[in-house]
Amino acid sequence: MDTGSSPAASQQTFKLILGSSSVARKNILEEMGLEFHVMTADIDEKSIRRENPDDLVMVLAEAKADAIMSRLNLADYQKEGNQPTLLITSDIVCLDYLCSPNLGIIREKPITKEEARQFLKGYSGGHVSTVGSVVVTNLTTGKRLGSLDKAEVYFHDIPDEVIENLIDEGVVFRVAGGLLLEHPLTLPFVEAVVGSSDSVMGLSKEIANKLIHDALST
Repeated sequence: MDTGSSPAASQQTFKLILGSSSVARKNILEEMGLEFHVMTADIDEKSIRRENPDDLVMVLAEAKADAIMSRLNLADYQKEGNQPTLLITSDIVCLDYLCSPNLGIIREKPITKEEARQFLKGYSGGHVSTVGSVVVTNLTTGKRLGSLDKAEVYFHDIPDEVIENLIDEGVVFRVAGGLLLEHPLTLPFVEAVVGSSDSVMGLSKEIANKLIHDALST
């Protein structure tokens, strides 16, 4: 079965809100053929901490959904006869297993140039793991479902010049671990991806499809 496009995409019978300003996530939903509009959670992600990366990404995706829902008049979505409205939120972190072989050190968005440089140099000739969450909330019924997805990316050696260009461009500061799988500067040095590339980019198409389907089921 092709999980890259939504089974409902050609005749979308629901409204969809993407709870993210991520360009990559917007592109992924567009590739799935889904129509949606965007709302951002605007939460302080650093104030929400969990030691376990699985727990962290899930609680952050749920917190984003809660923050967006707090700004909505949910009664408007629950009127009889209304088309169902789904809210999709997600989160992703990278894991450094070189420094911590057992659990992995959680890497979120780099804050400084030196931190970004450290992250990117660590990927050179090595690999990085990602864990991402997807949460779909049916605003009409209140039903909420979530799931995790994991992947690994293996890199060839990344030249220092490429790393510096990525840092100067600034986009690395907007993604977990500074990891830009799809970036033209990064892509030539990707050796292999174990898992799905869309998961690494922040939203698994397969999981999003399943959760959307299940959230619409009574």
